[in-house]
Amino acid sequence: MNPHHDGPLGAPSDWLMRWAHLIAPQGRVLDVACGAGRHLAFMSQRGHMVTGLDIDVQAARSRVPQAQLLQADLEGAPWPAAQLASPFDAVLVFNFLWRPLWPQLLANLAPGGVLLYETFGAGQEQLGRPRRAEFLLQAGELLQLCQGLQVVAYECGVANEPTRVVQRIAAIRPLAGAALPPPLSLK
Repeated sequence: MNPHHDGPLGAPSDWLMRWAHLIAPQGRVLDVACGAGRHLAFMSQRGHMVTGLDIDVQAARSRVPQAQLLQADLEGAPWPAAQLASPFDAVLVFNFLWRPLWPQLLANLAPGGVLLYETFGAGQEQLGRPRRAEFLLQAGELLQLCQGLQVVAYECGVANEPTRVVQRIAAIRPLAGAALPPPLSLK
């Protein structure tokens, strides 16, 4: 397994485990760049219907045979909209960044749906891969991309085990016709 893609020993991301309770019970979950299926397996065990997209879905197919898996070149081919029964109650993206997909990610998020996104940020190039700017979020970029969603949580900085620079966001699409609520007050 690629440690940058599937985490240590294929365990689900701490960010996903922290915020998974926001996703509607038995909701439909889309995992973009699903890799070997660590997040698909976690969400399926929680009773969700899971769909994964990646350029190679064989490892995920072995790990989560009940998942709907679509092989897709997320960086070089059109978004597989015709194959997806969207919208989804959650869209997950971990350790992947391809900015041209951002409109499709949001378009596949149902009203009340949760976006959980975590990937590498600027500064990572000093610690290891990825090093190319097109694969690194700039400071505050996830917050800008999530304008129009209610941000529940956002982190930007150095994470450990393994040490890396990340940005993470948990955000909810407002229900149809609803205005964004005021920011949450954390005490």
